[in-house]
Amino acid sequence: MSTEELYTKGARVWIRDPEEVWIGGTLTKDYKEGQNVEVELEDGQERTIKIKTKDAMPPLRNPEILIGENDLTSLSYLHEPAVLYNLNVRFIQNRAIYTYCGIVLVAINPYEQLPLYGEDVINAYHSQDMAGMDPHIFAVAEEAFKRLSRFEQDQSIIVSGESGAGKTVSAKYAMRYFATVGGSYEETQVEKKVLASNPIMESIGNAKTTRNDNSSRFGKYVEISFNKIHHIIGAHMRTYLLEKTRVVFQASEERNYHIFYQLCASSDLPELQELQLGHPDEFFYTNQGEAPEVVGINDRDDLEETRDAFQLVGISEETQMSIFRVVAAVLHFGNVEVKPERGDNSSIERDNENIGVLCKLLGIEEGQMRKWLVNRKIVTVREVLTKPLPYQQALNGRDALAKHIYAQLFKWIVKQVNKALVPTTKAHNFIGVLDIYGFEMFAINSFEQFCINYANEKLQQQFTQHVFKLEQEEYIREKIEWNMIDFYDNQPCIDLIENKLGILDLLDEECMVPKGNDDNWCQKLYSQHVNKSKHFTKPRTSNSSYVVHHFADKVEYTAEGFVEKNRDNVNDEHLNILRASQYEFVADLFRDKNTKAVDPKRSAIKPMTPAVRTQKQFKKSVGSQFRDSLKILMTKLNSTTPHYVRCIKPNDLKESFCYEPKRAVEQLRACGVLETIRISAAGFPSRWTYPEFFSRYRVLMIKKEANRNNMRGSAEKTLTRLITNPDKYQFGKTKIFFRAGQVAYMEKLRADLLKKACVRMQKTVRGYLQRKRYKRLKAATVVLQKHIRATNARRLVKFMRRTKATIRLQKAWRRYRQRKAYLHIRRAVVTIQAFTRGMYGRRYYKEVLREARATTIQRYTRGLLARRSYQKARKAIILLQCCTRRMYAKRELKQLKIEAKSVEHFKKLNIGMENKIIELQQKLNQQAKVSSMNKEKEEVIIKLETKVKEMESRGGEVDVLQKKKVEMEDELTKLRRELDETRTERDKLLLDMKAAQEQFNQEKKLLEAESEKLRKDVLEKENILKEQGERMEGEIKKQVEDETAGLRKDLEDERYNHQKLVQDYTRLEQRKQNLEDEVKSLETEVKTIESHPVERQIVIDVKEGSESGYGTLSTTDLDDTDTVDREIEEQGEEKASMDMSIFLKLQKRLKDLEKEKKQLEVDLEKKDDVNKERSNGLEKEIHTTNLQMQRLKEDNNKLREEVEMYKESLEKASEGDGSQVIKVFNQQIEVLNLENEKHRDEIIKLKTEQIVHREVATPDVVDAGTNTDRQLYVDQAAEDLNKDGDLEMAYQSLKMTNQILEKELQAQTKNHEHEVKELKEEVKKVMKDNDRQQEIIGENLKLKPEDRVNAIAQHEITRLTTENMDLMEQNEYLEKNVKKLKKQLKAAHKKLTSVGEPSPGLTPTTDSPVSILANHHDMGTPNHGPAVRHKERDLMGIIEYQADDQPRLIKNIIIDFKPKMADGYLPGLPAYIIFMCVRHADYINNDNKIKMLLTGVINGIKKTVKKHFEEFEYVSFWLTNTCRLLHNLKQYSGEQSFSSQNSDFQNEHCLRNFDLSEYRRVLNDLAVHIYQMLVRIIENQVQPMIVPAMLESDSAGLTANKPTGMRGRSSSSVNNPQQEMRNVSIESIIKQLSIYLAVMNSHGVDPQLIRQVMKQTFYLVTSTTINNLLLRKEMCHWSKGVQIRYNLSELEEWLRTNNMFDQGMENILEPLVQVAQLLQVKKRTDDDVKLICDTCSMLTTTQIVKILSLYTPDEYESRTEISFIRQVQQKLKNRGDAKREAQLLIDARHQIPVTFPYNPSSVLLNEISIPAKFGLNYVHCI
Repeated sequence: MSTEELYTKGARVWIRDPEEVWIGGTLTKDYKEGQNVEVELEDGQERTIKIKTKDAMPPLRNPEILIGENDLTSLSYLHEPAVLYNLNVRFIQNRAIYTYCGIVLVAINPYEQLPLYGEDVINAYHSQDMAGMDPHIFAVAEEAFKRLSRFEQDQSIIVSGESGAGKTVSAKYAMRYFATVGGSYEETQVEKKVLASNPIMESIGNAKTTRNDNSSRFGKYVEISFNKIHHIIGAHMRTYLLEKTRVVFQASEERNYHIFYQLCASSDLPELQELQLGHPDEFFYTNQGEAPEVVGINDRDDLEETRDAFQLVGISEETQMSIFRVVAAVLHFGNVEVKPERGDNSSIERDNENIGVLCKLLGIEEGQMRKWLVNRKIVTVREVLTKPLPYQQALNGRDALAKHIYAQLFKWIVKQVNKALVPTTKAHNFIGVLDIYGFEMFAINSFEQFCINYANEKLQQQFTQHVFKLEQEEYIREKIEWNMIDFYDNQPCIDLIENKLGILDLLDEECMVPKGNDDNWCQKLYSQHVNKSKHFTKPRTSNSSYVVHHFADKVEYTAEGFVEKNRDNVNDEHLNILRASQYEFVADLFRDKNTKAVDPKRSAIKPMTPAVRTQKQFKKSVGSQFRDSLKILMTKLNSTTPHYVRCIKPNDLKESFCYEPKRAVEQLRACGVLETIRISAAGFPSRWTYPEFFSRYRVLMIKKEANRNNMRGSAEKTLTRLITNPDKYQFGKTKIFFRAGQVAYMEKLRADLLKKACVRMQKTVRGYLQRKRYKRLKAATVVLQKHIRATNARRLVKFMRRTKATIRLQKAWRRYRQRKAYLHIRRAVVTIQAFTRGMYGRRYYKEVLREARATTIQRYTRGLLARRSYQKARKAIILLQCCTRRMYAKRELKQLKIEAKSVEHFKKLNIGMENKIIELQQKLNQQAKVSSMNKEKEEVIIKLETKVKEMESRGGEVDVLQKKKVEMEDELTKLRRELDETRTERDKLLLDMKAAQEQFNQEKKLLEAESEKLRKDVLEKENILKEQGERMEGEIKKQVEDETAGLRKDLEDERYNHQKLVQDYTRLEQRKQNLEDEVKSLETEVKTIESHPVERQIVIDVKEGSESGYGTLSTTDLDDTDTVDREIEEQGEEKASMDMSIFLKLQKRLKDLEKEKKQLEVDLEKKDDVNKERSNGLEKEIHTTNLQMQRLKEDNNKLREEVEMYKESLEKASEGDGSQVIKVFNQQIEVLNLENEKHRDEIIKLKTEQIVHREVATPDVVDAGTNTDRQLYVDQAAEDLNKDGDLEMAYQSLKMTNQILEKELQAQTKNHEHEVKELKEEVKKVMKDNDRQQEIIGENLKLKPEDRVNAIAQHEITRLTTENMDLMEQNEYLEKNVKKLKKQLKAAHKKLTSVGEPSPGLTPTTDSPVSILANHHDMGTPNHGPAVRHKERDLMGIIEYQADDQPRLIKNIIIDFKPKMADGYLPGLPAYIIFMCVRHADYINNDNKIKMLLTGVINGIKKTVKKHFEEFEYVSFWLTNTCRLLHNLKQYSGEQSFSSQNSDFQNEHCLRNFDLSEYRRVLNDLAVHIYQMLVRIIENQVQPMIVPAMLESDSAGLTANKPTGMRGRSSSSVNNPQQEMRNVSIESIIKQLSIYLAVMNSHGVDPQLIRQVMKQTFYLVTSTTINNLLLRKEMCHWSKGVQIRYNLSELEEWLRTNNMFDQGMENILEPLVQVAQLLQVKKRTDDDVKLICDTCSMLTTTQIVKILSLYTPDEYESRTEISFIRQVQQKLKNRGDAKREAQLLIDARHQIPVTFPYNPSSVLLNEISIPAKFGLNYVHCI
């Protein structure tokens, strides 16, 4: 391929331009060798370029398809103009700030906040392929994290660029990404500490410069440590070359470090008052730049953030204040003015306040600092001299000390941050983030720029070697032939700087010389390196500077200050002063860490002559330290896998999205991006896989070359034919490698071939269309002629007919019109007359009405004016009275204040307080009585409320109320009229009120002035009183001490008395307990009630009550005395001497004790009266019990007579064989006696419980002694009744037999009623089934024939399954009954054989006692009560279980239960079983059992789903059962809202004793938790399939491959797991969703819940697809829109097939539909703008603009103009919520709120049986 073939007419090239660097143009004619190139520029100018050599040819432009690519290495022509233009297109048109350049991420600072760094963006990039996503700092961070976790290799991210390019922000976002994806979720939260280090370092190391408002003035390397599971466990920070000069000097429009301005802005805080700071302009070190404030930065808020960060990394508040004191001291150092003196001396003014402040802040001696700031010490062999410093040296010494203090503080803070971030365990791997300054070149370059550029030389060398290594590895892996690539090696420049006799070595040598200076050092450099090193030259016009040829450019360094800055010396006297600081923090900053502590006593004596040193020791220079730290850094970087981020500053004006090519190209050269391009271009930059080449260039292959089975062979044949030079390409194992420009040539051939094919197609189609059109026109012409002639003839006939008809119509119409006009005029005249007469009548009426209303208004107005004048005069008089009274009140207040401070006044107050306390106690007693009355009133109110409810139910009063309502409405209208009248009056009053208010304000101002004077007088007098009080203090002190000693003695006595009372109280309590025990033991012996012990007991209780009350009062007294002692101890003796309230308290305490004694005596008397009343009540109760005993005795006698009669009748009836009957009868009597004893015990228990209940209910009335006596009487009465046990047993036996007969009758009636109910329910069921069948038939008739068949089949299947389930349950029920009957038969047989058969002569009837007893033995009941005949009855829907079997039940039915065990049974069967167990606990009314069961069930379900949290089958199964249990608890709760849908039989199964609403809430929360687990399982399995299926698969066959860059090449490696998803299609997602749906349907999940699960899943599909598309430029084209629409149609079809496509689902998918439409719609005209804005209603403005910016045109589609995007953005500007419209990504983690709609079950609980394979044989249905 020759040059003439590329440079033809129309070829697009790049031409150099002095302003734009490069400008595009087009060749106007073909180029031939030896001729000039004629170019037409983009602005229309023509230019002729002389070509001397082939290398001078203008660079060719890339084809349109490659413009705006994510990776610069994917460009076919790799050169400087292509890189600049591609960055310009992406930055300005696409508004994309990130671009790949091979392994480098180029980041352009937008100077604008962009929505690119939220947590949703982090989630979008996490675990994604780097090549598949748009360039981003998160993509680089994800690549590093992925390599760390996959290959266990240490990583590093190197961020570089000049000041203002955004290095710090990029490094910060990278660290935030690692903190988010590598969060440890532990209590330490190391990731938060890592992020907290950023605001700390920014405050002390960042400053505003002319290029950047937040420029880092130091280098930083942060190692983030990870453990084996790749969680952050710590970090470590290293800093490099802090710019200390900025502490003492700032250029114009620049600032010092942020921390100074933050402290000045917060100087008004109370804790910072001691720093004595103010505005930054007041300090020399912060006012030199004359820019104390920065737009967009709030220094006060930043200080709060910095302090929070300090707290987070473990720096306490006290230490923070120490840091702030040191920083403030540095500021005050700048204001220490040094003045020149006569001679060569200098001095500091004595009245300079700043030196005193800084010495106070640092805790050092002011005199020492004043002395050594202007003097220095000279140590000779024999003596030590003090020499004054010249003015300039003194200033330099002051500034050097300030810089040294700040540098030491900076190092200390870094050290503390590292301590906080130190890993707690051993680090497994780390990721380093290097934020270091880029190449710098200013008008004047000094030592700092030299060190920065030296570091960049080292980093560039490492970068170049790494790029070359990657290229070499790629070629070796693909096994292609390659030659060594020639690249720039900057090792000679590095040797010039760091080798022996290099620049740094000579600089260190000059620093060791005592009088070394910059000029001598510069001369040494000239003699050593001029004309010897090609990287070092001497400027022609200067002898104090030199030029170093760096890789980026030549830099001229000024030698002035190099030696001094390299030495970095500080006066030793200054350091000694600081080391002697009284603050340990300050002294520790400057203490030499290497020297050992010396005893101060020994170090005080020093020899006159210092010891002779054998070898002089020198401190390491700054350059040497920096060189060593740089070597360590390079060693660390070389041991890691590096990732590069190059930050570019687009302009110097800090304008958002403004691109200056000159500035950009300078930085691209300096940061090595163009060097990367040159290395890539020197090899094979364009690389295609064989399938990609075959798909793209299939059109260039001839028929015999195209072979899909052998794509490599096809590619080899095609390239051999098209490209004759074999050096232009190489065939690798999996790829084809092209030289630069070859892909563009292939694209040109492809475009030309397609163009020819299009022309040929157009020619053929146009000829065919024209011929077809001619034939159609000819045939149409003949037909038209025929029809026209016929039409003309018909028209003539029609015209003649119409003329005749028209004349007739005109005659009739004219007559009709005239008559209509007459009638209209007549009606109008009549109407006008009527309206005129009405108008005059209404006018007269209005005049009369107006006069009447005017009269009324006058009446009210005159009254209003009179009242207003009266009120005005009244207010004025009141105001005068108020002012006068206030004056007198102030005088009285002043007098009262004076009196209030006197001691006598306190005594008077205390006298009143005693009376008040007595009154309060009386009030408390009254309130107690009132409270009891209130309780009675509350009971009355409750009764009244019930009566009110009854009255409300009556409907007779409704009519009366309605009449009243009508009357009230009439009154309301009247009141409204009056309200309108009053409103008018109110408005007038408001006006008067405003005038009065103004007058009042004036008077108020006068009174305030007077009050201010009075306030001043009061303050003066208060000061006088304070002085008098201080004088009296000493006099009263001694008196108070004596009195306090006496009081303490009294307190001790009181304590002793109190302890004695407590002991008496406990002793009496024990005595009371003993007496109660004695009473219980004597209960059986007591025979009479009116005996002495009762009275004695009562007296004892009275004493106990009195003493207990006294004890409680004494404890409160002790508390008061304790509080007094506590106050004395807390306040101290001095303060207590002035507190007169202590005396008053003690006096009051003594009086209270006396009153309490009197009160106790009164209480004793009251208790005696109460006990007498109780004894009278007991006598009455005893009388009633005696009457009852007499009645019972009479009943007992009657029963005896009946028993004797019964015995005689039996003896007569059994004369033949009476012995057997008597035996049976005696056995029955014995059984009845046993039963009677049980009943008697139960009666006694019930009576005792009733008495106890009465005691609890009336504790204030009934006494302990009276209760015991009453119990004695009850027991005595019971013993009297039981004197004759035989009669009682006989009576009980007869009573029991009567009860048995009554129960049998009741059982028969109940059975009959139950049968009737069952028959009615069966009739209802049949009717319901009939109705349901009719509804199904009606619905089926509405369906289509195909759907009708499916519906009928589905209905039949469900009907058969339900019938099958019913039959299975009946079968199991019958089997259980058979087993039960067999067991009963066996038991009865055994008992009969053991007892023996009865005699054949005795044939008892069924109702005889013998038959009852026999039946009793047959049933085998364990109790010995009367026998009852057993009758079979239906199940109650209850499962009976023992409390001990509960853990086994939960284990079998929940924990060990497998979902497959429930296949073929009723859905949710475990939930039904659990609920039936709940019904058993409710049936027996056992609250403990129901709590344990439900708690165990909930915990068991939680444990099961937690154990199987990744198994969809388990989670779905238990979601079904949890919801079913929740619905059962609602359905059978008995609440009307839930039980309204139940049948009558189901309502009988409702819970009777417990309200389980709390457990329903817990189960609802558990169901929500399980639902979220279910959704999470679906998300984890479906989410990796979404992007390959929705975006990457080619189901529609519309893929158009484009060449990929180095990122794309790296993504196709063997180790990339993303390749496993390449074969996923939309059918894969549909298949997976079908599996989920089938599982949920088989488990019986509610259909609405299934719909919610699918809605959440499709929301995930929509959000993930849109988020990925917004972050991938290659996905935004027309073909991808068609592909998305095709995939959506497949999903919608699946939803419709499963009856789940509704409005809600459509809304979920609508954003994705709109994205597809946006990709497919035209993007040219204003109508397209309106169409896009109307169509994309569910997309945000940011999303629409982003898609339009990323939109890539297909083959022959033109690019979207920026103006079109701006029009769309402008039209959408005012749409909706601004916050929502600024959102870029959709929150994929958003959970749609789930609801569990109430779904009652039609299954009857008594029809449910337990399958045998459930293993629940220890429970049974009852």
